[in-house]
Amino acid sequence: MSDPENLDEREQFQHNYKAGKLAFERGKYRASIQYLEIACEFVNRPSRLGGEVQMWLVSAYQAANETEAAIALCEKLLLHADLQTKKQAKNLIYILKAPKLQRPQEWMTDIPDLVNLEESTLENRYASVQSNPKDKSDRFIAPAPLDPSEINTQDNQFIGVAFIFMLLILGGLFFWNY
Repeated sequence: MSDPENLDEREQFQHNYKAGKLAFERGKYRASIQYLEIACEFVNRPSRLGGEVQMWLVSAYQAANETEAAIALCEKLLLHADLQTKKQAKNLIYILKAPKLQRPQEWMTDIPDLVNLEESTLENRYASVQSNPKDKSDRFIAPAPLDPSEINTQDNQFIGVAFIFMLLILGGLFFWNY
């Protein structure tokens, strides 16, 4: 029988680990950091799974512009027991410590901050389409239906030719084998 306390810890780990990864994938990096830090408390850090959780945490730190924390954790992971985690940490620390390149402003694209944007609902999408009825360039225009009299229905003998060709191939294979 398993210990109820260990079961509760596993459930807390699973919940926080999944929530941390999901928050990261949705671009909520601060929340991801919180969930992953809690998940790290419930996992054996030297294990392969512990290394995986910590690598997610390094990525969340980096995405949240907490580069120092990402580098510090990555340096600890260089001594990790799992070889794959060590390799990933080595590659990632190389990237984290790389000098920042100066790029011309014309190369840059401003990405708006969507953190405070409401979740899109069907009503919001419908209202935004209806709000500007003059702008019809973005709307989908369905093609006009075809008149059945315009469709070419003349038999081109394709099926018959294909059938004869298949019989010749099968006959040739039969003849070749016997």
